[in-house]
Amino acid sequence: MPEDEFSSRLLEWHQRHGRHDLPWQQEINPYRVWVSEIMLQQTQVATVIPYYERFMQQFPDLLTLANAKLDTVLHLWTGLGYYARARNLHRAARLVRDKYAGHFPQTLEQVMALPGIGRSTAAAILTISQHQHHAILDGNVKRVLSRFYAVAGWPGHKQVETRLWQYAEALTPATHTAQYTQAIMDLGATLCTRGKPRCPDCPVADACQAHLTNSVAMYPGKKPKKTLPVRATLMLLLSNEHDEVFLQQRPPTGLWGGLWSLPEADCALRKASLKKWCCAQLQFALHDMQIWPGLRHSFSHFHLDITPVHIRGEFRDRAIMDSADTLWYNTRQPEALGLATPVKNLLAIFQKNLTGDRT
Repeated sequence: MPEDEFSSRLLEWHQRHGRHDLPWQQEINPYRVWVSEIMLQQTQVATVIPYYERFMQQFPDLLTLANAKLDTVLHLWTGLGYYARARNLHRAARLVRDKYAGHFPQTLEQVMALPGIGRSTAAAILTISQHQHHAILDGNVKRVLSRFYAVAGWPGHKQVETRLWQYAEALTPATHTAQYTQAIMDLGATLCTRGKPRCPDCPVADACQAHLTNSVAMYPGKKPKKTLPVRATLMLLLSNEHDEVFLQQRPPTGLWGGLWSLPEADCALRKASLKKWCCAQLQFALHDMQIWPGLRHSFSHFHLDITPVHIRGEFRDRAIMDSADTLWYNTRQPEALGLATPVKNLLAIFQKNLTGDRT
């Protein structure tokens, strides 16, 4: 199939059957497209929509985001995962404010230089919002091209990715690039899906090598499997006489960077030794202790087995609470803080216990 026919078929299909009413497709500008592209990384559209709408309500433009506190940004991101995206988004907004006087940069190189923005994301932003001519290669497009050209191998491998970029560039039309970009992303998201692709509805199925050879399930190649390691930790819900829970803000980088979390201790500690540990490490005197059922939180590179421990008591050293990165959290009147997902869930259980509604 000629390259221009591929793009013309996708454009015609998208005009009739594509999605045109997503929140980020309204009032299009670089900022709105940028936020959507970052949120959509490794996250489904249905999950992103409510987060995107709340985010835009709070931060309607780039300067509002740049001038906001990171805590507020992380709070709105809570539950969406991959929190480095939120930190990079906030940092990039401040760079645009300070380096470009609040105007989103207009060249691919300048956009790629911003934190958290790679080649495909930069291309999508400039193509969709500024009608520039750039090819994109996000996860959906990789899947479409891998199948259409029967490109063997995992797209994460450099050689495979380079080949897919060549196809992406060759197929991207000189005109109507923004519409084509939306079309090929939509094709991957709605028809050429990872599981149960709807090949009969695909506008280019008659030229798709994977479809013609009945080998769609083979493409794209799978990521090499590896067994994820398992780590374990005790998460301590330290509560005071006001039924508030002690939280600590994590360092700005690393796991759950910048989020508010619970103190953690080694799982090897038993009740008696944990009591001594709390006194020695936190200056927290225990009144009573309750171990809750464990839970597992999985990351892309390891599983974290969490044993929650609810401990009532008080701090012997009040100076601990004078630190800027500690606070007492009232679950009945929660503050707008960025919380790690398991911490948010444990605080919800704590609140249910207070009201006697725990099931």
